[in-house]
Amino acid sequence: MRPIFAMFAVILAPMLLASAGAAPMAGKSAVSPASAANRAPMPQAAPPPTPVERIDDVAATERSVVRVVTIAVVNGQVVGFGHGSGFAIAPNRVVTNAHVVENAQEYPQNVIIGIIPSEGTRGYRGRLVAMDRQRDLALIELTDGGRLPPATLYSGPVQQRSLVYALGYPGNVDLATARNMEDFIRPRSPVASDGIVSTSDTINGVDALVHDADIARGNSGGPLVDACGRVLGVNSFISRADDGDSPFSFAVSVREISAFLRAAGQSFTAIAQGCITAEQAAARDAASASDAARQRSAAEAAAAAQRQASAERLQQLRHAAERSRDNVMALAIALFGAAILAGAMAILYQSQQRPRQQRIAMIAAGGLALVSLIAFLLRPDPWAVRLEPSPADAAIAPATPVPPRFGSLSCRVRADAGRITVSSNEDLTMTITPAGCVNGRTQYVAAGGNLWSRTLVPEMDATVTQIQYDAGNGRYVARRFLLPLETMEAVRRQRQAVATPACTNDPAALEALSRRETAIAQLLPRQPNEEIVRDCVAAPAPAAPLPRE
Repeated sequence: MRPIFAMFAVILAPMLLASAGAAPMAGKSAVSPASAANRAPMPQAAPPPTPVERIDDVAATERSVVRVVTIAVVNGQVVGFGHGSGFAIAPNRVVTNAHVVENAQEYPQNVIIGIIPSEGTRGYRGRLVAMDRQRDLALIELTDGGRLPPATLYSGPVQQRSLVYALGYPGNVDLATARNMEDFIRPRSPVASDGIVSTSDTINGVDALVHDADIARGNSGGPLVDACGRVLGVNSFISRADDGDSPFSFAVSVREISAFLRAAGQSFTAIAQGCITAEQAAARDAASASDAARQRSAAEAAAAAQRQASAERLQQLRHAAERSRDNVMALAIALFGAAILAGAMAILYQSQQRPRQQRIAMIAAGGLALVSLIAFLLRPDPWAVRLEPSPADAAIAPATPVPPRFGSLSCRVRADAGRITVSSNEDLTMTITPAGCVNGRTQYVAAGGNLWSRTLVPEMDATVTQIQYDAGNGRYVARRFLLPLETMEAVRRQRQAVATPACTNDPAALEALSRRETAIAQLLPRQPNEEIVRDCVAAPAPAAPLPRE
């Protein structure tokens, strides 16, 4: 049998054109063989990767969406063709509708399944792994080494009238945009249409979401996602629109998808955290910064008022001390004058030969002089007056410096900071040395002060993670970028250009690693798709491994 994509190139375009008027929503119908269009394919150069300047969570999920093609072959002749949509639930597994690939189950020797991703230069053969006709769900495995970015399911409640997007490959768009037959098998981005969730319902015992996002033949099996790009359901069918009625679309719910995947033994990623869009996160952070600024301003005003009150009180106390000092000095002078007078009387009594009175006068003179000296020495000093620190003064006093946080750390996710859409929000533990060695194997780069950073570029997953750890306050921030294939390949080339060192103190290796970090950062968008903020404190438990590159 010829390779699948050679077969696609011969049959795909004419079959789509022949079946446009009669295909059901899944695009599955029998067709007659037709000759290929007499046009040579026009090769096009792939555009260079362009950094995305705005955060588009739906576009990030589009990387996971695929076209699912089925071709029926009998005795070497094509007798049927169908196509629908799907999405990756694991790097090598795709979810679609059962009715898109049911012929592959009925005629496994005669039906070929092809998976055409949304990006790249090639497609893949597929193998049916599991099917549930009641739920209208199927699981397909890529059989020739293909890997796709998996989508994340949203397991939380879906609110009515919430914004949703249907992603897939409607056949009418294919027919309108195809220039040659290769356009039907060339990887390209799916079509997105938006709408709102009208309600949820049970149809033939299956939970489904009713929405008004536009879908057409070929959308079957494609995901229905929220504004954060999490999968809410699998688009399955549309209502009839007779006599001008508005059509509605139906998507198999995540509850049914999860049950189907668990029964098939397929692991998947699900998150229940509500959707916070990039705009909402920016507004929250701005409001938080504004509140913090107002609190700082209020605290500074209160501190200034407290300082003013303290200064006035101190001035009053010093004036009182000055008056008290003047009074004490006057008393000391008076006592000293009395002492002089008593001394003169002692001299007088001596000349009069009156010893008893002389002794009394001398004692009095000495006592008065001593008291005068004591009064002089103990006079109040206005500049020595000090105020006891008040609670307000203590609140604005400089904090005692905290030593940098190194060693074994436990890092907890902050729910009120950052933005998490499709990643798990698990806490983590790690160890880091003052030289930037993390978990004994990964070298971080000094970024000034107590900051340490590293960019993790996995070999297979289409995700880049920039990590920054501030040992001064224990703040651990992971910024995740969900990149298109072209950008991801460019980042990997930069990563491979410099050997990844283990923990080292070699200045040359650290300099090379720093240059590589800078080169990778220049390829990334200015804003990440996710920002996970954790606060780290000392932990006695041993550190669990962080993700490897």
